[in-house]
Amino acid sequence: MRQHYDFENMKGEKNPYVNQLKMPITIRLDKTTVAYFKALAEESNIPYQNLINLYLRDCAQHRRKLHMKWAT
Repeated sequence: MRQHYDFENMKGEKNPYVNQLKMPITIRLDKTTVAYFKALAEESNIPYQNLINLYLRDCAQHRRKLHMKWAT
């Protein structure tokens, strides 16, 4: 490995994956939901935030809608 690298004449390229980068947001989830995903993440050896993202992405791709009926 070289002791010194010259980056002065290096031509920069745009990141081809820039559209796929994740956007940081703040979301409020109840403790039981977070605990559920953390336990599921532990079983599957995936970080829980990635697991939540995968679940939400699947919902978005399949255009799933929540069907709820409030008790009166």
